Amino acid sequence: MAVYQRLVAAGHIEFVTFHQSMSYEDFVEGRQPMTGVDGDGEAESAGFRLETVHGIFRRIAKRAETSRGRSSGDDMIRLEGRQVFKMSIGEANNPEDAHLFEEAIEGGYTLLGFDDIDWSDEKYASREAIFNACKNHRDGGGDLDARSGWVQMPFRFRNWVRQGDIVIVSKGNQQFRAIGEFVGDYEFKPRPEGGYAHRRAVRWLWVDSDGVPVSEIYSRGFMQQSIYLLYDSELNIPALERYMNSQRSDGGGEPDQFVLIIDEINRANISKVFGELITLLEADKRLNQPNAVRLRLPYSGDEFGVPSNLHILGTMNTADRSIALLDTALRRRFTFREMMPDASILKDAAEKCGIDLPRLLTTINERIEYLYDREHQIGHAYFTACSSRVDVDEVMRHKVIPLLAEYFFEDWAKIAAVLGDLEPGESSITGSFLKRTILKPPPGLEDGDAVARFRWQVRSVDEGFDYSKLVGP
Repeated sequence: MAVYQRLVAAGHIEFVTFHQSMSYEDFVEGRQPMTGVDGDGEAESAGFRLETVHGIFRRIAKRAETSRGRSSGDDMIRLEGRQVFKMSIGEANNPEDAHLFEEAIEGGYTLLGFDDIDWSDEKYASREAIFNACKNHRDGGGDLDARSGWVQMPFRFRNWVRQGDIVIVSKGNQQFRAIGEFVGDYEFKPRPEGGYAHRRAVRWLWVDSDGVPVSEIYSRGFMQQSIYLLYDSELNIPALERYMNSQRSDGGGEPDQFVLIIDEINRANISKVFGELITLLEADKRLNQPNAVRLRLPYSGDEFGVPSNLHILGTMNTADRSIALLDTALRRRFTFREMMPDASILKDAAEKCGIDLPRLLTTINERIEYLYDREHQIGHAYFTACSSRVDVDEVMRHKVIPLLAEYFFEDWAKIAAVLGDLEPGESSITGSFLKRTILKPPPGLEDGDAVARFRWQVRSVDEGFDYSKLVGP
């Protein structure tokens, strides 16, 4: 379980449960109303707007597609000892600034705007010196103060950043589009067109110009500041480290593998949830395969394909809903593997409880299969957490016996047969789990006209259960 939790934290595994209300908009992408709120929770504007929001399927598919190398191993880049900065390179929604991001990626550096003042001199290690220089540059500074962005941003960029620190380039407040490692000191490089003269050399580790939701690596939206230090407590460190290492050219071998687990996959309308993307699940239609297919999504208009390193696992309990109800299109695109109860898993729990749990489960299931069908056998998971006889009693009393009552529609004779408490005759008995008491017929039916009727009761907690008949020879 520890390995599973680690992979979930790193974004290699996602888990979702299907239900009758599950829709394409929940699973792939849809439009949702968004208020104008920045990363600090402050309102940017009144009202709301409709934005395309990626569902769980598209999010994990994006991770898999942009992973081109192993993100694990002894040589992977770690965050330990590094600061993590958010930076903006131009305005993400301004087409005139698009070239700045492309230039920075191609050139191997990051850019900062603000005044074209060379901060290389050692005296600018002081915030006050930067403030005074800004005032002089602006003929007295006007309303400028030491807390102004014109002072704060150059000071942070020049003095806070160390070689080896990590930079995350934002795309608006809700997405990021590049991750890099600072590998150089501050430089002043004036540009012919002016502006963005401040730079630092960066080794770009991961780039996706389309952008990825910031929620993948950070628990809040970005603030509208050109550069600031991110809180370690808000970072999803395993996920960020995975992104940092997923596009390494020296990683070699196969790319990282990703898994989407869909629990209760047969409870949703598969055609409705997957929509046109059902075609993309076929092995030969995946990206980088001979018959690779990309489809244009209806809400975002983006072209989308399913990468080969994304594996989809669907689970279902055929006792809840028949497998025959599954969409035929889904059947063609999945292989099916039966997972029957495995009594051998209960050996360790049996030693703790002093009860032969494997034999107990096997006996119950054999009788259920005889009296009902094989699809309604109970799973070993009921007993895996048992560590004492009291735990087993609780499971039998509050889970197994009520389940049997539901299976057999309160036909207590069949329930007794499963538990080994069915005995011939019409007398009152006390069995291992149940008590049978013969009921007195109403007046006028004492002469044998009435069919014998019984009251069935589960033995009390004080009486306990006797497992000898179920686990015996």
